[in-house]
Amino acid sequence: QVQLVESGGGLVQAGGSLRLTCAASGRTDSVYVMGWFRQAPGKEREFVAAISRGSRNTYYADSVKGRFTISRDNVKNTVYLQMNSLQPEDTAIYYCAADNSPYTTPQMMRDHTQYDYWGQGTQVTVSS
Repeated sequence: QVQLVESGGGLVQAGGSLRLTCAASGRTDSVYVMGWFRQAPGKEREFVAAISRGSRNTYYADSVKGRFTISRDNVKNTVYLQMNSLQPEDTAIYYCAADNSPYTTPQMMRDHTQYDYWGQGTQVTVSS
């Protein structure tokens, strides 16, 4: 089992920045891909970003490309999401997710059903 705990959410004005942190514990040696998803009220959960085990490959949703950066520290078992130039449409609950399959393709990383473990989420609210 892997436990994930997100932190770093909050209220920020449009154009501002936030850094989300996801701390993993438990069987972290079994984790390959780490991802961030978000869900706004009345909307489906959507892919934000993902990162491979060795940080060699990162993937982003078109809506956040160039503004958000995902990174991970395998020594600290932590994944980060640096969010810059935030806009009101970025308002959502942000979830960290872990995938323990070594065969996940970049396309599969964008599918929330691929992930095995989830955090409880952290609220991000961007005011205009």
